[in-house]
Amino acid sequence: MSFVLLLSVFIIATCGLIYELIAGALASYLLGDSVTQFSTIIGVYLFSMGIGSYLSKFIHRNLIGFFVRVEILVGLVGGSSAAILFLAFESVESFRVLLYSLVSLTGILVGIEIPILMRILQNQMDFKDLVSRVFTVDYIGALMASLLFPLVLMPYLGLMKSGFFFGALNVSVALWTLHYFKESIPAMRSLRALAIGALIFLVLGFSMADEILSFAESLSYRDKVIYSKTTQYQRLVLTKTKNDVRLYLNGNLQFSSADEYRYHESLVHVGLAALPEAKSVLILGGGDGLAAREVLKYPNIESVTLVDLDPLMTKIFSANEELVNLNKGSLQSPKLKVINQDAFIWLRQSPDTYDYVIIDFPDPSNYSIGKLYSNTFYRELKKRMSPGGMVVVQSTSPYVAKNAFWCVVKTLESEGFVTNPYHVYVPSFGEWGFILGTFQPFTLATRYPELLKFVSVESVPSMFIFPADMKAPEVEVNKLNNQSLVRYFEAEWSHYLE
Repeated sequence: MSFVLLLSVFIIATCGLIYELIAGALASYLLGDSVTQFSTIIGVYLFSMGIGSYLSKFIHRNLIGFFVRVEILVGLVGGSSAAILFLAFESVESFRVLLYSLVSLTGILVGIEIPILMRILQNQMDFKDLVSRVFTVDYIGALMASLLFPLVLMPYLGLMKSGFFFGALNVSVALWTLHYFKESIPAMRSLRALAIGALIFLVLGFSMADEILSFAESLSYRDKVIYSKTTQYQRLVLTKTKNDVRLYLNGNLQFSSADEYRYHESLVHVGLAALPEAKSVLILGGGDGLAAREVLKYPNIESVTLVDLDPLMTKIFSANEELVNLNKGSLQSPKLKVINQDAFIWLRQSPDTYDYVIIDFPDPSNYSIGKLYSNTFYRELKKRMSPGGMVVVQSTSPYVAKNAFWCVVKTLESEGFVTNPYHVYVPSFGEWGFILGTFQPFTLATRYPELLKFVSVESVPSMFIFPADMKAPEVEVNKLNNQSLVRYFEAEWSHYLE
């Protein structure tokens, strides 16, 4: 009997941490700034567990029946929380209130579980054995959850299915507790019916998770969602109208096929056309192949190396017919080599050098991306560039996020780059900024590839002129230990979106 109850401790400990991780990951997807979201979620969750532990002392009668009710409730609340939050994100005005209410309620319920279970077990073993065994199993369950979440659950089940699955495990604990203590639990039949009903609900939720997520995304995106997938790195969504395909990563627009040529032509050609002798190009990010499409318009380029963290990104943009038409099959070019690895780590390990480097990372909305805009990263980048080489960095909007944009400029300059900031108007984004980094003064190209839609000898010079409302303010260098860029970015974009 004690073995069964200790097994229950293991399962509920695993489930409890999984709910916490799901809430933190979902908050970082929907609200950005993963460090802040995980920190506050963990803090609120642990505080709520403390409240639950305190409240457990007021339970005096029918401990087993109360434990069963808690298991059913925590299974329903924790198990369905991801689905509730996805559905509520666009429709509930106070989303953060709902988020932290669910986290608090789940934490309180989880906090009640272990003290009640220890009181049930206290007559079956010595107190010192009870405490050591319960907490040993509890911590082992936490380790199991921390390994399962990134290695199995996120890549194979996703947040919503993982929630429903572990909710069902909690309810299963309630059912076998009912089975083992059936002689001593009042209202046995009603509790069993309640548990079976909860289990059916969670199993149905698991089986319909994809449909629920598709409906939730239909509320978040104005256009029809044609593809969506959660990887261990990000949430990837593609939408489509008659004349427009859009890519969103964690809810943030990455491109619109209607005007992406403005962005990618400006990103690639302004610098590359000024290097007629360039033979090797490195693209960091850009897993959609659109920057590579522009690079391959230069016959003198002999090799292109593309480093993108998420293999799913490069896979779908290499295989989907519509997306391949958009990038002109660039990811299938024999000149191009795809590497799916963290660019920060890869840059430190690579022995090769390149004539032109294109940095096409997402905006620095969290610390894991912010490190890719740091002085440490640019210091490593210099080692991978040929003596006459050049780098271009996409650098968010110099109009909306002026501090963030000029922070990237200052960070590049802190590592010895000569910087040449410029900006273009992209209808789906607004005013957008780029920075060329060189080791010597930059001279504009006098010719560009034929058949470009936007970049030309006439259009480029005006890109380097910044009006007064985009002029450089005083900003800090973005370092790994301060991540000032992320703070600038979050403050400016959140103010703009209010």
